[in-house]
Amino acid sequence: MWFCWPDFWAFGATAFGDSAVANALKIANLSLIVLFPVAWFAPLLRAGLLPLFGLSEISVISGLQSLWRSDVFLALMVTVFALFAPYLKTIGLALVQFGLLDDRALPVLGWLGKLAMADIFLVALYIVVAEGVGVGRVEVAWGLYLFSGCILVSLGLSMAASRRKT
Repeated sequence: MWFCWPDFWAFGATAFGDSAVANALKIANLSLIVLFPVAWFAPLLRAGLLPLFGLSEISVISGLQSLWRSDVFLALMVTVFALFAPYLKTIGLALVQFGLLDDRALPVLGWLGKLAMADIFLVALYIVVAEGVGVGRVEVAWGLYLFSGCILVSLGLSMAASRRKT
């Protein structure tokens, strides 16, 4: 079935030629090297204490700045999960795709991608808790979708890379 996620890559390799699919995967992965920093500075949320006041935009970077002032350990964890894990995974996958890193690194890169997914879960949890308390107002901004999309595309690319190598 060509419409299933894992089978799509096998279908693409035979129908479009192996080099065309490999080049598309490389381009998609290299685009994440640009998109991740954009997502870090993009507004994830708009939050405010009362509906009468304006909403403040919160990005990954502005959230990290606040965390470094208040809780260094949590800031370190979020920095690893939100910045280092997805970016190192993307760079590592690019190195594998261009033959500069051995294929045996793919399981480690997949693990780094899963660590990055934990960050999206935490943001979603914060939104639910903030809305449940009812004290303030929280709105999701476009950066959350961009950041989530980058993480999900990165996971899909690593799945495709490991599938193509077997």
